[in-house]
Amino acid sequence: MALTVDEVLETYWDDIAPLRNPVMLVALRGLFDIGGVATSALDWMLKERDATVVADIDPDPFFDFTQERPEMFFDADGERQVRWPENEFMIIRYPEGARDMVVVNGVEPHVSWNIFTQCVVEVARGLGCNLVVSLGAAAEQVPHSRVPFVVGSTTNTELAARLGLSRPQYQGPTGVAGVMLDALDRARIPSVSLRVGVPHYLMHAQHPKSAAALLQHLQHVLGIPTDHANLQNEISRWQELHDAAVEGDPQASAYVNMLERRHDQLVEQNMPSGDDLAAELEEFLRGQTDDD
Repeated sequence: MALTVDEVLETYWDDIAPLRNPVMLVALRGLFDIGGVATSALDWMLKERDATVVADIDPDPFFDFTQERPEMFFDADGERQVRWPENEFMIIRYPEGARDMVVVNGVEPHVSWNIFTQCVVEVARGLGCNLVVSLGAAAEQVPHSRVPFVVGSTTNTELAARLGLSRPQYQGPTGVAGVMLDALDRARIPSVSLRVGVPHYLMHAQHPKSAAALLQHLQHVLGIPTDHANLQNEISRWQELHDAAVEGDPQASAYVNMLERRHDQLVEQNMPSGDDLAAELEEFLRGQTDDD
């Protein structure tokens, strides 16, 4: 018997106050989150914020627990508990920002992707989100010594024109994020995919610089504080580790120098400012609200 959304999605938002211009952020640990950069970025963003869980997806039908194993832990009362893979929807209110956020910082499921993505669509509709932003990280030819670019794509023609985003051109194996964006498109909920680069020659290390780049981009465009400056100590620590890994290899050092020259040339090209992007997004979201 086929699964249904009602069987796996629990919602708890009946008594919450209305959200202010909500946008949903989704980051899923898995194939398209190299180094856990996107999920760690949201971890930092949520670190000092009060988050309220308003929905969750039952993990049991979606995971092979021989691959994504549950964990045993002791709770605050010393009781032994099992921690299952979580995909919870949390709301964060930003009275000092332009909007409130709905955040999913979870784990890419192994099976039943259609039902999983329909759960995301259902929550986006139920909470009145006019935009869903998917976050990811990919191994690319970027130098660890520079702030990596954040690139975006969307299937929405107006958003692509306003924000200077590309239309998706990729063909090949995809992850849940790709299926989710297709489901949102069919449900007529605008969506954007944001991806940050991770140095491919250090892809098994941690990359707080890439996480901070994602957060800074979100802060500029969405008008919410992401506290990305709090990552500075981690950035400095990992910069030293990355430098040490490269300096002992003349061939690697020469390769990084080449990547730096190419990166600096790209930076010199005219790129839209964060303020311009934020203004264009606000205009688009106002249009969405007026249509509703």
